[in-house]
Amino acid sequence: MNTQLFEQVDFVENPVYEQVITSLLDQKYAIVDDFFNTEEIEELRESLKTVYEADCFKKAAIGNKFNEEIDTTIRGDFIKWINEAEGRAEERLFFTKINDLVAYLNRTCFLGILQKEFHYAVYPKGTFYKRHLDTFQNDSRRKLSMVCYLNDASWLATNGGELTLYLPDETGEQALDIIPRPGRVVIFESQILEHEVKPVLNSERLSITGWLKTR
Repeated sequence: MNTQLFEQVDFVENPVYEQVITSLLDQKYAIVDDFFNTEEIEELRESLKTVYEADCFKKAAIGNKFNEEIDTTIRGDFIKWINEAEGRAEERLFFTKINDLVAYLNRTCFLGILQKEFHYAVYPKGTFYKRHLDTFQNDSRRKLSMVCYLNDASWLATNGGELTLYLPDETGEQALDIIPRPGRVVIFESQILEHEVKPVLNSERLSITGWLKTR
C-alpha cells in the first residue's frame, strides 16, 4: 500500500499557517492577528492573571540556565514557565494549537522542530527588555521565537511596550515597532533578528512568549 499517497491526500492547506510561512520566507518575521480567536485569548488572559495573582511568577533573568543573572537594567519582566503535560486546561489548548503549527511547518518546510518552551510574561509599568538576540553562544537550538499578546481590548498604543524588530536591509537596518494588540501573534527567526521590548508607559503588558527549537 502506498502510504505516501494517503499522506498527500490527507493534507489540508491552512491559510493562516501559509501566511506565516510566506512572511518568514520573505522578511524573516510574521504578524498574525487571528492565530487565536477572541474566546481563546480571553481564557489565556484569565489563566495568566490567576497564576500571577497567586504569586507564582519570578523575576526574569538573562542568559541560559547555566549562567542566569537578574539584571533589571536589561530586562524587567516577570515570568512563569508553562508545561504542556501538567498545565492548566487553557494552557493545554494553547499547546494543541502550537503543536498543530509545528507539525505543519515540519511537514511543509522541513524545519526539524522537535522541542518548544513557553512562559507567561508580565511587564509592569516602567519595565522593558533591551535589544538582544534569542540565542546563546553554547546553545543555538532556538529556531523561531513566538509572542502571543494577552492584553485586554482596552489596551492603547500609548501604553508603550512595543516589540521592536531590527531588520537588516541594504542601508544597514530598519526598526519595526509592533504594537502588542490583544490576540496578535508575532513569529520571527531567533538567530537572525535582534529585538527589544520598549518601556511600558501604562498598565501591564501581558503575553505568552516562547521558542520552537531544533534538537
